[in-house]
Amino acid sequence: MENAIVLQYHVSADDFTRAGEASSDVKGKLKQLGISPEAVRKVAIAMYEGEINMVIHANGGEITVEITPEKVRMVLDDVGPGIPDIDLAMQAGYSTAPDEVRNLGFGAGMGLPNMKKYTDDMKIETKLGVGTKITMEVNLM
Repeated sequence: MENAIVLQYHVSADDFTRAGEASSDVKGKLKQLGISPEAVRKVAIAMYEGEINMVIHANGGEITVEITPEKVRMVLDDVGPGIPDIDLAMQAGYSTAPDEVRNLGFGAGMGLPNMKKYTDDMKIETKLGVGTKITMEVNLM
C-alpha cells in the first residue's frame, strides 16, 4: 500500500491499566493528520473495543494500523482461545467476561457489535485454540 503510515502496537493480556493506549495513540495521530473528527471517532471507538477484547479474552496480541488517504485499516491479531460462535458473539449484550472484569466496568458484551457498527468493513477470522484475527476498515473518502 503506497503512501501508507503503518503503526504497530503490542497489547498485553490482563493489563487494564494500559488498555486503550494504542487506540488513544492512533486517535492522536489521526487528529494530527487532519482526518475528519467523525472518522477519528469511529476508528478510536472500534479500535478501543477491539483492544479491550484482546486484554479480556485473548491473551493480548498485536495491532497493526495502516493509514492511507482512502482509509484506516486496523488488524487485530491475537493468540486467544478463538471465538466458538461468531454469530452469538456478535449479539449485543452477549459476553463471556468473568465477574472480576465486569466489576471493573468492562465485559458488557458490546465490543464486537460496536466494532462492526463503527467501521465500514469488518472481517473476523478465528480458529479455536489458535486465535482470532479481526480486520476493520474506516473509509476516509
